[in-house]
Amino acid sequence: MWILQSGADADGDSWTFRMAPGAIKTLGRAPRADFVVEAALVSRLHCRLTATDRAIDVVDLDSTNGTYINDQRIRNGTLSSGDRLKIGRVEMTIDRQDLS
Repeated sequence: MWILQSGADADGDSWTFRMAPGAIKTLGRAPRADFVVEAALVSRLHCRLTATDRAIDVVDLDSTNGTYINDQRIRNGTLSSGDRLKIGRVEMTIDRQDLS
């Protein structure tokens, strides 16, 4: 199970999302996004996440303000445990939990 967790933003909001291997989720401000992040500079459909056993593949969905992995702007990238994903002003850390 993959855990994406943000710290609190200026409004005190924080987000935690969980993804099982094989899951494909969108992240964005729109109600139709799988993971909704109501925050400044986040596009309606910001990026797509695809979880595997080893990593999470990230595709930017032509967001206005970009998608960043460890402070590098990406169009496509890969997240591993310990990496940071940033969309708008929201930064999430990535962790892998093995369910026993």
